[in-house]
Amino acid sequence: MKLPEAIKSLSKRQATSIAQTHATKVGIEWQSGINCIFNACLNDPNLSPTNIGTKKDSATEVVEKWVQKYKDGYTNRISAHRSNMPSTIADPIIEVIIQGRLTHLDQEYLLKIKYAHRLCMSAENILGLLLEEYLAVHLAPQGWFCAWGETIRSVDFCSSNGGLLQIKNRSNSENSSSSRVREGTDISKWYRIDAISGKFLWDDLNAKLGVFCSEGAFRDFVRDALSHNPEALAIEPENPWLTGE
Repeated sequence: MKLPEAIKSLSKRQATSIAQTHATKVGIEWQSGINCIFNACLNDPNLSPTNIGTKKDSATEVVEKWVQKYKDGYTNRISAHRSNMPSTIADPIIEVIIQGRLTHLDQEYLLKIKYAHRLCMSAENILGLLLEEYLAVHLAPQGWFCAWGETIRSVDFCSSNGGLLQIKNRSNSENSSSSRVREGTDISKWYRIDAISGKFLWDDLNAKLGVFCSEGAFRDFVRDALSHNPEALAIEPENPWLTGE
């Protein structure tokens, strides 16, 4: 069975007991925030991820898999994770298009442009994860906890009093499925930057949650994370920007 079905088949007390026991088994302190995340799923099974569990799993096994998913999400947070190299190759026609307009560029410059673009895409791939982890550090003291491993559907943070929050890096980065999940719910949304004006919206978050976060502090966090774990940003060995040549 899937997690929503498993939760509905158990009493809240039974489900909590199973989750708490397994959390202890895998080394997660129940009061560290996982309890808030699981309670959100119990209070509204529709927020439970639908990709946990198989037809052969019992309700107990499904709940245990949810706990493991939470743990894996935290263990593999971006500051401790080695990102995979890009799995696709660049389309060579891009260089032809660029040179067709900028005819003065030689092949060396075009190669650097290609790899600069790939480097930017790798950075964009981890930006949301860096933002999530920065917020997890600063929101936890105020009772807001990260749903590591996407352990709530389209919800990134849950408060100790049941509040739900989606975060996005930019105002134009939300997909339709995330938007639909909020319909008819109390899930609030915040994004870091307005994609049209370029305005940072940290003041809105601070007022909403009673925290003090800023763009400067976020940038410091990013620099520190990459300094301690350079492999968080995947750079192909042949990328000319890696050596500066």
